[in-house]
Amino acid sequence: MKTSLDELQTFATVVDTGSITAAAEQLGQTVSGISRSLSRLEGKLDTTLLRRTTRRLELTEEGRFFLDRARQIVAAVEDAEDEMTARRQKPAGRLRVNAASPFMLHVIVPLVGGFRARFPEIELELNTSDQIIDLLEQRTDVAIRIGALRDSTLHARPLGLSRLRILASPAYLKQRGQPRHVRDLSRHSLLGFTFTETLNDWPLRHAQGDSLRIAPTLLASSGETLRQLALAGDGIA
Repeated sequence: MKTSLDELQTFATVVDTGSITAAAEQLGQTVSGISRSLSRLEGKLDTTLLRRTTRRLELTEEGRFFLDRARQIVAAVEDAEDEMTARRQKPAGRLRVNAASPFMLHVIVPLVGGFRARFPEIELELNTSDQIIDLLEQRTDVAIRIGALRDSTLHARPLGLSRLRILASPAYLKQRGQPRHVRDLSRHSLLGFTFTETLNDWPLRHAQGDSLRIAPTLLASSGETLRQLALAGDGIA
């Protein structure tokens, strides 16, 4: 059985305070609890660390040697905790964020200036992808996606809501006419994704259900590309 940090701290406190009673008071424990902790520690090490009498405690040779190591370990853990507290108060390091290109350009990018002013020690790395990615493989800290969460092992929280709309430019509608029914879409240029086929499910109610899987006549891997194509009058998105 390995020695615990609590046992090391108890041992050092007993030595520093000079008695088990004083150590119990400082650590907020019972005298019997402190005594048992010392006994467990000596049992694990198979040696005597302290000689106990009714009036005093005295370190053995092994106890003096082990005390130095124990103090180093406790101090190292305390230093690590202090450093973590400081990092929480003033975050630093690289933060890798991944989002679909339209969300990155139109939502995240406008916020970058204010974020960097507030957290100057953070080095931002912004990557775009319209596909589901492996966070570990892509070394990604935060991935922002729109839709249902399929992997329940991920730590996720909702950031907002986004309504789905069927859109086309005024120029396209003027030239090709405005579809009034789902069946009318077969006569139009439809803009869709090359990857993640569910992105080609449009929220249109028809005889077979509430979602329509379109057959795009123009495809792109990027949502921003499809947005620009729609603005340019190349089809319905």
